[in-house]
Amino acid sequence: MADGIDARPHPVRWRDPRRLFWPLALLVPALPFLSWWVWHATGGWWAWWLAPVIVFGVIPVIDLLVGDDRRNPPEEAVPRLAADGYYRWLTYLYLPAQYAGLVLGCAVWVHDEPGPLGAAGLVATLGVVNGIAINTAHELGHKRERAERRLARIALAPTGYGHFQVEHNRGHHVRVATPEDPASSRLGESFWAFWPRTVLGGLRSAWRLESARLRRRGGSPWTWRNDVLNAWALTVLLVGVLVAAFGPAVLPLLALQAVVGFSLLEVVNYVEHYGLARRRTPAGRYEKVDPRHSWNSDRTVTNVFLFQLQRHSDHHANPLRRYQTLRSFDASPQLPAGYATMVVAALVPPLWRRVMDPRVLAHYGGDRSRANVRPPRTGRSGDRDGRFRRRRGQEPGVQAGSRPNAASSRSCSSASAGTSTPERTRFPSW
Repeated sequence: MADGIDARPHPVRWRDPRRLFWPLALLVPALPFLSWWVWHATGGWWAWWLAPVIVFGVIPVIDLLVGDDRRNPPEEAVPRLAADGYYRWLTYLYLPAQYAGLVLGCAVWVHDEPGPLGAAGLVATLGVVNGIAINTAHELGHKRERAERRLARIALAPTGYGHFQVEHNRGHHVRVATPEDPASSRLGESFWAFWPRTVLGGLRSAWRLESARLRRRGGSPWTWRNDVLNAWALTVLLVGVLVAAFGPAVLPLLALQAVVGFSLLEVVNYVEHYGLARRRTPAGRYEKVDPRHSWNSDRTVTNVFLFQLQRHSDHHANPLRRYQTLRSFDASPQLPAGYATMVVAALVPPLWRRVMDPRVLAHYGGDRSRANVRPPRTGRSGDRDGRFRRRRGQEPGVQAGSRPNAASSRSCSSASAGTSTPERTRFPSW
């Protein structure tokens, strides 16, 4: 205090411009109830297809009309923003709505006979809701608070994908954008080829990671402390309760919607890192993850519905950072549309490659060898690239001992300027 003037810094008077819009994310688990109401009002089987139409048709159109929002919260406001319980409760509230929709779907499947087309729409609807719930689990499961990590397992139970949290936190975040990561798609790899590789590879990786953790502690993987086994046990418990309530006739619905749900997660994984690669340093280790290693989108509407999952570069650099504080970086490669649109494109390989392959090559200045490239198949025309790499002694997506070009280095440096040091990427055990 000098001459009656308070010289202490005042808190930043910044208000989140999207604060009133974040609850829109809870419209997703409400979609089964919308379909049920429309179905009862009209009797049309098409009512059960409203959820996928809204998510993959209506939202992309609104996204296009609204456009991008690249604004970042000032760093001085981040501690207050991260501590605001309002944002946390929005993720919590997704879960009871998710489970209520699952119970409604089971009741309709068993008692109301929606017909073949209606039943297929019901499977798609529950799969979309529970697939997007994996994103909610993703947000919760990265936090230090034990209660949030437990809620993440509950959100994962309907899809039977509880092992995702082990593999994602301790596997994917370590190996992202490398040929060793089953969740990082490769240039030239279709989603349909990626799907079995990531589903099976992620499951194997989760089991190995958890088994190794328990053995380091002198134990066996066959214990209730195994986070893969106790997550699966939660799914078994959920299925058991639903079968007891509705009978075994509900089992096909539960199985089919689970496949749709975790496939939705995996197609998002496919979109997020397609063709992007971290290179090895002269010491033989992979370079640190930075904003260049994830595809981003600043489409406003989809970011609201997905708790800003599309700001994926900042998430990988700072996994503990809460969704409302994630930032957009100039160095991050940008998708031409939001995730909802890109998911549909990924299901059509020729369309996907026409849109994305040139963008991957442009990101690497036309040098295909710097990307994470699908290994060639012997005896096919694509083997030409493999012979070229072998002559140069390179792995797919890796340049041993190489350094980023000047433009890339400047881009990454400009993205990091003015940002805080990335938080540590150690994750507590569940």
